[in-house]
Amino acid sequence: MNTLAGNAMTSNDATQPVGTALRIAPAFVATATGQFPGIETTIEAHYNPARGRYIPTTIVNRAISDDFDEDRLKRTATQAILQAAIPHCVSVLLDDTPGAEWTTIADLTATEGRIIPPWLAEAVVKRGVKDERWEVIEILYSSAALADSPPAQLIALELDIPERTAVDWIKKARAAGWLTGITSNIGRPVSG
Repeated sequence: MNTLAGNAMTSNDATQPVGTALRIAPAFVATATGQFPGIETTIEAHYNPARGRYIPTTIVNRAISDDFDEDRLKRTATQAILQAAIPHCVSVLLDDTPGAEWTTIADLTATEGRIIPPWLAEAVVKRGVKDERWEVIEILYSSAALADSPPAQLIALELDIPERTAVDWIKKARAAGWLTGITSNIGRPVSG
């Protein structure tokens, strides 16, 4: 996972604000070698504000050994690579105290196995919690939408709520002014 300049991606490279709670890297280069034996796939993707997600602009498949499947070299499965790469490009500030540091979604999932810490997930599902809930919904929705994955499914999984509740909370968060400029083409349309 690298910047366009070839440096390893860090939370400092996430400079573009998205919504109210996230910063993302404007572009990235991801290389995967484990998808198919003997084949390396490199994807360059750029964030497109009009579409509200990362768009692959370059995809290169190349053989890296003599023993490779020629048919697999002709086909690329970019979705899995994008879904694995994007958490490294999205940073969140979970603590609003002075001097708090931005953390990539990948760092959160690597340390706790989840994007949202369990204590925060438990807190935002309680009755009466609104702005904190909408902020968490924005973080989760954005993380999924940027990767072109189903946001309602991720929210339901992370917060341990039914998917229909996740869809309802997405609508309410959008109506409350959250999720500005963030859209998803996956799953049923969420209006509001």
